[in-house]
Amino acid sequence: MARITLSKLRHSYFDLPSGLDDYALKEIDVTWEDGGAYALLGPSGCGKSTLLNIISGLLVPSEGRVLFGDTDVTDLPPDQRNIAQVFQFPVIYDTMTVRQNLAFPLKNRGVAQDRIEARVREIAEMLEVTEMLDTRASNLSPDNKQKISMGRGLVRDDVNVVMFDEPLTVIDPHLKWKLRSKLKELHQRVRATMIYVTHDQTEALTFADKVVVMQLGEVVQIGTPVELFERPAHTFVGHFIGSPGMNILPGELRDGGAFLNGERVELEGPVQGPNGTVQIGIRPEFVSLAGSGMPGRVANVSDVGRHSIVEVHVGDLPVKAKIEGMVPEQGAEVHLAFRRDMTRAYRDGWIVTEASS
Repeated sequence: MARITLSKLRHSYFDLPSGLDDYALKEIDVTWEDGGAYALLGPSGCGKSTLLNIISGLLVPSEGRVLFGDTDVTDLPPDQRNIAQVFQFPVIYDTMTVRQNLAFPLKNRGVAQDRIEARVREIAEMLEVTEMLDTRASNLSPDNKQKISMGRGLVRDDVNVVMFDEPLTVIDPHLKWKLRSKLKELHQRVRATMIYVTHDQTEALTFADKVVVMQLGEVVQIGTPVELFERPAHTFVGHFIGSPGMNILPGELRDGGAFLNGERVELEGPVQGPNGTVQIGIRPEFVSLAGSGMPGRVANVSDVGRHSIVEVHVGDLPVKAKIEGMVPEQGAEVHLAFRRDMTRAYRDGWIVTEASS
């Protein structure tokens, strides 16, 4: 296992890139600590796969370096990087048994037979597939095939990193939670450095200790699930994470305060920079209905189980609130209150309010 450092990494698929838009990765500086559980989260086309291919050695970056510990591996091929990778579609040998599949990466490297047997038993117990060890892989269900694929990635205890590339995409929804929980449990037991690539926020937030959020070839925030939810550093993070996402509302800084549709809004703290146009961000969880405050009209109410999502129009601006209990009817006149310590200001997408103490 090793700490992985990506330093000033940029990549373009053009031979002669003419501008920033020609780069799939614009500039990446990230350190993945030894033994950590990380998720690389972002929409399709944001650069996740490009970054993963650079870490694995399938791509050499246009600029920058990749270090495993203190060793520069930027120009090394995949077979010299000591990594394991689990793909979207299970990579196993259908003609082999489960036991043979799990043993294959170790047998390939000349590991002693008694060590192979012990390690296969250990991984099989972790994955809860001991009873399947002598079953041919072709007879397994899709979720068990993916379990075996994960096991092949975890059976070696000498890898620098185990990378998961959208590993649950082809798994039935009702089985995804079980496999996510199993993967989290496996990480806690083996303490290998793991990088989990996904466009699914639920997968990222339930697996990772820290999440790296990407947009358009850039890392916009690195943080714990709680940090990303409670204090998005960029409006994209606020919009992408959460259901529904953060309210991002056009506002204005003037006269020593922030205003939304002419109404003064209390922010979490002082604002960096000049007066002028800003975006005011607040999650629906921190918007409440009140006896006084910002006036609006209920445009829509969606019952989502324990909560209701109430969409209130403040002038022409739709504001969503997540409400428990009784909710007003569509068309009702209401007042909204924003929780001050959770109300942020953003300029050009980036947060400009100082955190409340």
